[in-house]
Amino acid sequence: MSTIDYATPLKFAYWVPNVSGGLVVSTIEQRTSWDYDYNATLARIAEDSGFEYALTQTRYAASYGADKQHEATSFSLALLLATQRLKVIAAVHPGMWHPGVLAKFIITADQLSHGRAAVNIVSGWLKDEFTGFGLPWLEHDERYVRTEEFIRVLRGLWTEAGYSQSGKYYDITDFTLNPPPVAVPGRPHPEVFFGGNSTAAQRAAGHVADWYFSNGRDLEGFKENIAGVTRAAAEAGRHPRFGLNGFVIARDSEREARETLREIVAKAHRPAVEGFAAAVKEAGQSTKDGKGMWEDSTFEDLVQYNDGFRTQLIGTPEQIAERIVAYKAIGVNLFLTCYLHFQEEIVAFGRDVLPIVRELEADLARKHGTELDTGLLPAVDLDRAAAAVTTTTPAPTLTEVSA
Repeated sequence: MSTIDYATPLKFAYWVPNVSGGLVVSTIEQRTSWDYDYNATLARIAEDSGFEYALTQTRYAASYGADKQHEATSFSLALLLATQRLKVIAAVHPGMWHPGVLAKFIITADQLSHGRAAVNIVSGWLKDEFTGFGLPWLEHDERYVRTEEFIRVLRGLWTEAGYSQSGKYYDITDFTLNPPPVAVPGRPHPEVFFGGNSTAAQRAAGHVADWYFSNGRDLEGFKENIAGVTRAAAEAGRHPRFGLNGFVIARDSEREARETLREIVAKAHRPAVEGFAAAVKEAGQSTKDGKGMWEDSTFEDLVQYNDGFRTQLIGTPEQIAERIVAYKAIGVNLFLTCYLHFQEEIVAFGRDVLPIVRELEADLARKHGTELDTGLLPAVDLDRAAAAVTTTTPAPTLTEVSA
């Protein structure tokens, strides 16, 4: 089993809303925007509120109501240049990119941002994006074979001169990229995030990823994911860290938070949710063991299209903080969060939830014979964050989008 790191503070990330429609497939008001100006301000708010990472989504075709999308790597670079401390993770598809080209792009982004670029390698689930571009569509487990090779190329080109690799999908011959990534203490190369619930995904994550991301899961479900990745990592002598998706609804009372969730689901855009469910069905049911992402997701789960409600970060700040630290106690190192109203709710999370999380983390560390390393906590300026919140036109509803 994994060795739980009680001393290192939890890290927090947020989903970059670089696609239209917000982070729930619902006609409920979402005071957020997919445009650059809103997102640049949001990124600065997040880093002042105690967030260390942002994850930029990758989408080429409309899905779950997101009929407009900004490309992930270029948008991530723009956010890196708009911030000072935030690490920005660009999601990319093997099969859409050659790993050598991506390696060079990330080096440039890393140099320009002084060592803050990262990638999330997404094996791909939306078949139409590949076939519409005339690209080969691989069956489920084979996509992870390609992904593992892809990540090995990235790491090799980032860390070695004259790198060579011969594989089923990629052949690299005595190649050197200069300059290399920025030398950051404790970071051998830009961080590689990777996700998936299936056995094939867990195996690939254990073999090559620095971070394993999961869709929303309950405590027992994520214990299973951690165990699967840890077994694969042990084969390779590796120790990846673990991140979990969660949709945050923090309100003054649990009743108010639950009512907000009920409203989100009641106003779900059923055709968009059902269309998304049909598109991702292959991801869960095409695996050999039927354990892929979304395999057991309900209609309600898919209203937040990465199963964010299942993590149950819903209630008062105290309840949410307790839930977060319960996940840390089983091995979670990072939370990837999303919200209805990003700017103001990220400030509220930093103000109301994170201080309680840090107190509970300190208690948890002491119970296990160590101390929380507060020297690793990110800088926070909540006054500046709150002052930066802008009034934005709500994201268009899915009814308007489809009209």
